[in-house]
Amino acid sequence: MSDWSEEDKKQMRERLDSRMIALRERIIEYRELTKPIPPENAIGRVSRMDAINNRSVNEAALRQLEKQLAGLERAKDRLNDDRFGLCNRCGKAIPIGRILLLPGATSCVQCSD
Repeated sequence: MSDWSEEDKKQMRERLDSRMIALRERIIEYRELTKPIPPENAIGRVSRMDAINNRSVNEAALRQLEKQLAGLERAKDRLNDDRFGLCNRCGKAIPIGRILLLPGATSCVQCSD
């Protein structure tokens, strides 16, 4: 059984919701930045190459943000589980500070290697 009270879970749910809203906003921004660069844009060859390179960097950042959002969504789903806050490997309680920093964490520090 987890050490998390219903009030703790409620506060975590609110924190997750807040972080998820911020991530969704950033994802929208990065999706704009990763739109294809139309060939008819009258930017020079070097500028086009820079834009393509920047797009690749932004696509990687977008994938990372989407991965974070998916982790937060899974964490929010797990809040309803009696095993929320317990390590999937050893079954010991995951420190609350770790979950606050890494809401998607499903293992304690010792088992996360």
